[in-house]
Amino acid sequence: MKRFLSSLVLIPLVLAMSLVPVVLSMALVSVEKARAEAGINGGSNDRVQTTKVEGLPSFAGLVQKLKPSVVNISTTSVLRIKGFDFPSPFGEKDPFEEFFKGFFGEMPQQEFRQQGLGSGFVVSEDGYVVTNTHVIDKAKDIQVTLADGEKYEAKVIGRDSKTDIALLKIDPRGRLQAIKFGDSDKLSIGDWVIAIGNPFGLGHTVTAGIVSATGRALGMGNYDDFIQTDAPINPGNSGGPLFDLNGDVIGVNSAIVAGGQGIGFSIPSNMVKNVVEQLETKGKVVRGWLGVLVQPVTPEIAESMNLNEVGGALVADVTPDSPAQKAGIKRGDVVIGLDGQRVGSVSDLTSKIAMTSPGTNEKLDMIREGKEKEVTVKIGELPEKIAGQGMREENYEQESEERLGLSVEEITPEIANQFNLAVEKGVVVTDVAPGSVADEVGFRQGDVILEINRRPIKSIKDYRNEVNKLEKGKSTLFLVKRGENTIYAALKIESENESS
Repeated sequence: MKRFLSSLVLIPLVLAMSLVPVVLSMALVSVEKARAEAGINGGSNDRVQTTKVEGLPSFAGLVQKLKPSVVNISTTSVLRIKGFDFPSPFGEKDPFEEFFKGFFGEMPQQEFRQQGLGSGFVVSEDGYVVTNTHVIDKAKDIQVTLADGEKYEAKVIGRDSKTDIALLKIDPRGRLQAIKFGDSDKLSIGDWVIAIGNPFGLGHTVTAGIVSATGRALGMGNYDDFIQTDAPINPGNSGGPLFDLNGDVIGVNSAIVAGGQGIGFSIPSNMVKNVVEQLETKGKVVRGWLGVLVQPVTPEIAESMNLNEVGGALVADVTPDSPAQKAGIKRGDVVIGLDGQRVGSVSDLTSKIAMTSPGTNEKLDMIREGKEKEVTVKIGELPEKIAGQGMREENYEQESEERLGLSVEEITPEIANQFNLAVEKGVVVTDVAPGSVADEVGFRQGDVILEINRRPIKSIKDYRNEVNKLEKGKSTLFLVKRGENTIYAALKIESENESS
């Protein structure tokens, strides 16, 4: 088999090499012909001007310095499965279940051990290690292997499921080589990056590529803000570092697109650094809170509000007794800056607020009724109730659009007239994103949403509350009025991304 594979690999090279004399002779003839037509003889001092092509950079020296700081992580999880606990074709209540229980009795649970692989990197000389939460989630045993082969048992210091970051601690026999975080905000599309990790158990594999995009939202969590790279990332790379050419960590490799090639995603280092510092000192993450519901500024909204450019975050609602209300922020304000930094999108605002320490005074630049305005707001702490909802409290509208592909509005007399609706209250679909979940099941512009999971929808608030409860992998039943008819539609949210 090895000989066969080798011959397959060598065949193209042999063919290419056998053609070299012919190609060279043809090229020489063409050159001589061109020189003759141009009146250039062999003894002439004239030279054709050429542009020097610079070679690609070598990462060898940098990689040798960085590899000792990258670790392989292996985990063992215990799965407990009830004996003969298989899905029944008859539904939840199997008519034969009681019969088998009476005959065989209660079957004991069976335990299965599941192995997992991932990557991580050392951030302190005394053994703190950063990885992804999903790498060590539900693990009973966690083992960290250094580049020199030394193995250590690790304990979890803290984890943050919202950003998928976990902090581990090992007790090394000596001082470890730690690496530092870079500034992910300074990344530019096209910058070189290097990934080192443990794909498919192949420890300390090095790949390189460029930054393909920044600020990617994948619908994978509350604080989506990924760096996209074409540096090959595979299962087992999760938790490993993405380096810039200074040798600084500018991202933590976390996800890939199912079936995609050269499409990997990393969590920006500025977000990771903030989370790691809190996990080390507090064991948990406390997030800042502004208390507004915001939506993107579309070209149509920008035109209707006489804005000079599309961008920023439009305040759709202000939570009572929130930091935003106390600072005088109003519905209809467009936030365009925070602490001197431009806010170009909803995610810019929500991620920056989340990473701001509660109690901090921040300056917000806004546009109100066509005029720029600056307010100072004292950032609060994100309430546990909101933090546990699993949804960005600041961005219900955008989440609905990203997860479902539906844009909705509360019915007013003007909207009822626009869509020729017979109802005067409720929520109407104003747009359906092509190729979205909603589009696939047949939602249309002008559909009135009457119920979600058999709960009546009479206002935009009702709609938000129900959308907030939707879970990936579970079907949700919508009752829709279309013209004179009412129909049911079932939506099932499934992520197109896989963890690496």
